[in-house]
Amino acid sequence: MATPKSTNHPQVWHFNLEEGMQLQVYVFGSSNGCNSRVELQLKNCSRTWILHWGGLDRGQKNWVIPADHPCGTKTYKQIALQTPFMRSGDIYLIVIELRDPKIHAIEFVLKDGSRDRWLKLNQENFRIEIHENESVTSHLSIPKDLVDQKAYLLWESKGKPISSPQQQKQDSEDALRELHREFSRGISLDELRNGIQGTSTRRINDNRALSERLNSPISSICQKRRDVGQWLHKYSERQSKGTHLPVSVLLDLVEKYKGGDNVILRQSFRVGDFEIVVLLRTTMADHRMLVAVNMKGTTVLHWGMSKSSSGEWLTPPSDILPERSKLLNGACQTYFKDMPTGEGFFQFVDINLQQRDFLGVQFVIWSGGSWIKNNGSNFFVSLKPTDHKFGKGDMDGKGTVKWLLDEISEREKHAERSLMHRFDIATELTERCQSEGELGLIGVFVWLRFMACRQLTWNKNYNVKPREISAAQDKFTSFLGKIYLNQPNDREIVRLMLASIGRGGQGEVGQRIRDEILLLQRNNDCKSGMMEEWHQKLHNNSSPDDVIICQALLDYARCNFKIDVYWRTLNSNGLTRDILASYDHPIVSEPRFKADTKEGLILDLTSYLRTLKAVHSGVDLESAIESWLSYSSKRPGIQVNSVGGLSLKLQECLNFAKVHINDKSIHPVMEKLLESRIELHPILLKSHERFKDLLFLDISLASAVRTTMERGLKDLDDSHLTDIFFFVSLMLENLCLSTVNNEDVIYCTKDWYCVCESYKPNNVQWALQTKAVLDRIRLVLTDRAQHYQKMIQPSAQYLGHLLGVEKWAIEIFTEELIRAGSAPVLSMLINRLDPILRKIANLGCWQVISPVEVCGFVTSVNELITVQSKVYGKPTIIIANKVTGGEEIPDGVVGVLTPDMPDVLSHVSIRARNSKVCFATCFDQRILRDLRLKEGKAISVRLKFSNLEISSSDLSVGHTVMSSIPRGVTLKKKTLGGKYAASVEEFSSELVGAKSRNIQYLRGKVPSWIKVPTSVALPFGVFENILLTDLNKDLANKVSCFDRLVRAGDLSKLQAIQETILQISATPTLINELRSKMKSLRIPWPGDEGEQRWKQAWQAIKKVWASKWNERAYISCRKANVNHDHLCMAVLVQEVICADYAFVIHTRNPLTGDTSEIYTEIVKGLGETLVGAYPGRAMSFITKKSDVKSPIVVGYPSKHIGLFMKKQSLIFRSDSNGEDLEGYAGAGLYDSVIMDKEEEVVLDYSCDQLIVDKSFQRSLFSKIAEVGIIIENLYRSAQDIEGVVKHGEVYVVQTRPQI
Repeated sequence: MATPKSTNHPQVWHFNLEEGMQLQVYVFGSSNGCNSRVELQLKNCSRTWILHWGGLDRGQKNWVIPADHPCGTKTYKQIALQTPFMRSGDIYLIVIELRDPKIHAIEFVLKDGSRDRWLKLNQENFRIEIHENESVTSHLSIPKDLVDQKAYLLWESKGKPISSPQQQKQDSEDALRELHREFSRGISLDELRNGIQGTSTRRINDNRALSERLNSPISSICQKRRDVGQWLHKYSERQSKGTHLPVSVLLDLVEKYKGGDNVILRQSFRVGDFEIVVLLRTTMADHRMLVAVNMKGTTVLHWGMSKSSSGEWLTPPSDILPERSKLLNGACQTYFKDMPTGEGFFQFVDINLQQRDFLGVQFVIWSGGSWIKNNGSNFFVSLKPTDHKFGKGDMDGKGTVKWLLDEISEREKHAERSLMHRFDIATELTERCQSEGELGLIGVFVWLRFMACRQLTWNKNYNVKPREISAAQDKFTSFLGKIYLNQPNDREIVRLMLASIGRGGQGEVGQRIRDEILLLQRNNDCKSGMMEEWHQKLHNNSSPDDVIICQALLDYARCNFKIDVYWRTLNSNGLTRDILASYDHPIVSEPRFKADTKEGLILDLTSYLRTLKAVHSGVDLESAIESWLSYSSKRPGIQVNSVGGLSLKLQECLNFAKVHINDKSIHPVMEKLLESRIELHPILLKSHERFKDLLFLDISLASAVRTTMERGLKDLDDSHLTDIFFFVSLMLENLCLSTVNNEDVIYCTKDWYCVCESYKPNNVQWALQTKAVLDRIRLVLTDRAQHYQKMIQPSAQYLGHLLGVEKWAIEIFTEELIRAGSAPVLSMLINRLDPILRKIANLGCWQVISPVEVCGFVTSVNELITVQSKVYGKPTIIIANKVTGGEEIPDGVVGVLTPDMPDVLSHVSIRARNSKVCFATCFDQRILRDLRLKEGKAISVRLKFSNLEISSSDLSVGHTVMSSIPRGVTLKKKTLGGKYAASVEEFSSELVGAKSRNIQYLRGKVPSWIKVPTSVALPFGVFENILLTDLNKDLANKVSCFDRLVRAGDLSKLQAIQETILQISATPTLINELRSKMKSLRIPWPGDEGEQRWKQAWQAIKKVWASKWNERAYISCRKANVNHDHLCMAVLVQEVICADYAFVIHTRNPLTGDTSEIYTEIVKGLGETLVGAYPGRAMSFITKKSDVKSPIVVGYPSKHIGLFMKKQSLIFRSDSNGEDLEGYAGAGLYDSVIMDKEEEVVLDYSCDQLIVDKSFQRSLFSKIAEVGIIIENLYRSAQDIEGVVKHGEVYVVQTRPQI
């Protein structure tokens, strides 16, 4: 074998051919070097192909026949050579040696030997240039699996050492260099592969051996750690206001000069170079509609009103006509007025609609001698604002764009005529409802999904050609593609819409459905019976059902014409005999084919299935890849680096995925699917000539990741953690790429990378941290599911009812939508890992928050808050699906068991411990299922080490329960002591509660390194005194009236009392005294920053007072028989410390009762996420009092939100006389309010010093534990201590006795 002299890399050409075939051409050497070598490789082909070729001399057009040619070559009519491709492993190969320096190129076409047809490149010959200069090179892409195998051999030759990620990377680079050297010597890829496998056939084919190196967490995940931060997609500010419009200069201009503060609707339309803007405003009680245009010259608004439906056009009443208007033929014509400004020019019409009850306004515009319309239809402006309140009623339209759903219902009779009609209406409605934002798109999506699920009629008494359906579909999906580009916030719902329908296409795309069925019938002699019935349906009403029918016929032919296979495929995809017979052109016969047509039939049905999928299937991977690659192969100049702006890597990944999508081993194909999405991601952020095809490709790839993972779950071995790690990474990355507002998913993914990198088998700390990451992922998935329910289900309920959709289909609409996404598969993977991690971390199935042994009768509820005011007459153990942490435990309840994860320091947790109620989180769904099955039965809950043991109990039904809260706790009513404000030195039990007095006690007694904030207070009685002043006497009467109703049992009036309190005014005396005290202690006085700042502070003070009447607190007082009238509220005022971290210390471990241990929980930011009902767990640690320098982390954080204050502010803390009473702890019942709204930040723990810097962590935790010991010693009793950390300094903001 001759080899070229060059040692450089070969030139490489790539061609994507039909049916997924690939042709790769490698050229070694140069024409100047006399010897050059051309290697042609055909991949993914199943038939015999022949190379019809010749050489080209310089300056000549006719082919020359080289003196040397490959074995098996024949001369064709003395003008060309024909060389058959020879099989070599998985590819077909031809190697041509060229020794004639005159030949500077070869040209060829491919001949299909079995069909006698020719394959060209854009109707011309393929042409491969032989460069003169040896230095011209092209980077060769060595297949990854070949590099991995070579690197494995290098690693094995070293004795299989434990390699760091850097060492593994070095081995891969060494392997790649060696492969390039061998390739440059003329050795083909196929020969290299055979040589490597020949060296170590047994070892390389042993997947388990190779996985020792390649499938560990370090190599599979760490080396491929993505920069997921680049995929971050937050809601844009412009769209978050609800306009959901592309940025419009005209809209901004019109709003500036004609908008005002009362704009309730904005709409923007574009027609060519023209832009039309509509603003709907409220002035007094009237509605005014302003229409503005960027047109010049005489412009006329031709308009009418709609009252009962959006399709109605009525003459406007004469008393609402603007100036320069006239009524003409049932319409009004109004001339636009010019509005020149220094920033631009526009014309406008301003219509006062008064208070008329109209549904909307229809209009068209006359300008420049022609009518301007909205894609051939009238412009429509809805005068019924969207109701964005989410109610429980399913027929009231709350939480929907009601006018849109009403119109969809009205137009369904027209839409059901054919898919063409439906898609045309969908396009029109989607254009008209753009100003409604995401809810408008959701309305159209729900309608289309009901259609896709066969809940609506696809065709009724109307014949339409496939190309007409395809064209309407293409118009709609192309418009959705524009929305995807221009309205980033709506991308997620657009993806859902596109996944529910096919891509459609113009002209020949739909026509092929009609033409190719005739060809299929003729080729296979099947022009009668079922095939003719299907042919008639296809000609007149093609639909997505045809994809299923074609697949059923294909399966039928492949199984030697077994009719049960045909019906099995149809039925499994929802098609029955009745449905087939219900078509306008019914299919009532069964297929019958001649036995000798099997092969040809399979071939033609396979081809026809691709045609059908190209039109009707939105998430079919093969169809999406074919659509793109077939386009790529038709483009001229497709060579080395990219195709249509797409990378060569993407093409290789797509081809691999297409060929291997059904492989049993899903690891490689999952990687390629995900890598394809990553390559596509930046391209989908900008316009592209085939943008819609790329978007459909990405949607199909995302769907394929999910379905492939679902298929591989059954073969996933739980004993191989590395495999599960790898797939969790891929599913997280897949979710990142598909999700709008994906910040939380991004940070979960970064956290996941961190725990994979730090993987230590059987290490407790690693297992605890990994479990926390999984817990956070669970919370994110739950939040997303709830968001879908909140946003989508109201439209499904309302529209489904209007359209007469079956009740079951309505009820499970959003649930099925969620199930069809990636989240459920990711959740299943997490469920695989959870018990393994809990076992490593010695956590068991329970986290016991309040360790009490009890007996009671089982009652299941969905949310604990729904029964918090109920009184149970017998001892009850509640199984609650959801516990937020802010609930009150119902009277008569002795135990609460939940899968939810409230904080150990949440209100409900403290209440449980104080009331001696068993409270625990269960992590095993099987245990919870068994408990729910015991509804109404008595069980016993016993403590066993750190877990619970549950068994049956012989507790009798007649057994009653005594409340664990002592009755008749006495409160002494407080009165105003003569001061409206008190400094910390003046605090006493007559003026303030225990919270303030404890702050006073700590000052001067703790070491200087423990900071205690300066405080003032509004004492007891200030609220009552202010309320009874003449300034607020009317409000006092309202409070008294509502209070009587509450006493009579109407708890709904508690909210009315709170709202009334928020209206009271401050007296000058109060303001002056409070200002004087705060300034004397150098606490910033908010009024110095302006009157608005004082108003903010006063509103916060009133919220603290109003919290006396929150439902939870009121119920708690009533249960404890506390006189609510005697409960008084002081307000402790402190400057907010802009904390890095907030913590709560229990100087006695509340979970075990161990007095030798300090238990602490800590969160990022302000402490409200720790003591409030914020989902997720805080970081927790225990410290032995005898060894504070050795804290032990017992739980890592899973809270996804942190609260931060970036500016100077004040906090107003509730301080009642019901705090920390003997037998009744009122702490946590009442609100503390920050003057300014905290900034919610999605937390990124992957770069948090407290997590990644163990030295810093140990130092800070020891410091906090020392604070606990010092304060406990001061009080000589166990304490609950709240504090914060800022720039390494510790502040204690309050302390109270631990109960």
